Amino acid sequence: MENKEFFAALSDLVREKGISEEAFLETLKNALASAYKKQFDGGAEVIVDLDPEAGTINFKAIKYVVEEVEDKDKEISLEEAQELDPNHVVGDTIVKSFVPKDFGRIAAQTAKQVILQKLHEAERDSTFSAFSDKEGELMEGVIRKIDERNVYVELSEKKIEGVMPPQDRVLTERYVVGDRIKVFVKKVRNSGKNSQIVVSRTAPGLVRKLFEEQVPEIKQGIVEIKEVAREAGHRTKIAIASTDPKVDAVGACVGNRGSRVNAVVEELGGEKIDIILWDENPLAFIFKALSPATVNSVTVRGEKSAMAIVPDDKLSLAIGRDGQNARLAARLTGWKIDVKSASSPEALALAAEQEAEAAAEEEVEEAAEGQSEE
Repeated sequence: MENKEFFAALSDLVREKGISEEAFLETLKNALASAYKKQFDGGAEVIVDLDPEAGTINFKAIKYVVEEVEDKDKEISLEEAQELDPNHVVGDTIVKSFVPKDFGRIAAQTAKQVILQKLHEAERDSTFSAFSDKEGELMEGVIRKIDERNVYVELSEKKIEGVMPPQDRVLTERYVVGDRIKVFVKKVRNSGKNSQIVVSRTAPGLVRKLFEEQVPEIKQGIVEIKEVAREAGHRTKIAIASTDPKVDAVGACVGNRGSRVNAVVEELGGEKIDIILWDENPLAFIFKALSPATVNSVTVRGEKSAMAIVPDDKLSLAIGRDGQNARLAARLTGWKIDVKSASSPEALALAAEQEAEAAAEEEVEEAAEGQSEE
């Protein structure tokens, strides 16, 4: 069947919307066959051939050669088949072109559905492609829907939807439809119908990006964020360093009268933030990471394992509620940290050990001095 106007219109649409013509025609071909089967339930198996250059659409029915016909729509007797071609035998397949009833309506409805589907896919793919470089970025959006599992956030002027799963929601935060919210783009998955943008309010990257937003020195590369350890809704420890000895990294992040850090704290709903000065010496870094607790000493006890001794009255502060402070310090530094009070048996044993080592060193030094005098 010739339908040159139909193909001309499709060609213009494909070109205008940037849709792959090959993919479009393949989808349309399958959709026409499917539409025919739905309209003529129980009818013959059909395939559809499209030829844009010739401007033709051909429906072909498939029938199987059998001894005795049980389904006349799908089968043909050997006798009838051999009338068409004497060489036919049982088991052969015969493909014959035909014109379906009411074809114009079938084609129009199906083409419309496929066009809408392809336009939607093209728009979605274009939008997701535009978002591919947003992974790891901070974005603002509006909460549009909340169900039993996820929070859905509308991002940017393109109104693309970000999904916030349970593990990326802060338990102490209340999410309300219509509220504006800042989120960290955790992952952009562009995989057809399963395309998805996963956003988070619990990711350490959210804190990192909020500080970048508030502290110009970070964007300029003068202050570096080395590590972030976070228990969302409760406490975060952030380790920073300055690339310019004239710039106070901690002061830059705190801001005048705490303005910069307070802006981050407010965005995080009052979450406590400890700003730690990074140190390349791991023991010195552990010393600082246990802030706000006072630390007497830090000693290596094994591979990436250390013991921190704190005053007796600072033990609970150093460990933190449910071990939170010590746990975050360990994540921040990458070391296992055993926190002990100054009066603990472990601390006393360590002090005795250190005293013995110091006495031994003193004896060696005295013996060396005696030999030099002789």
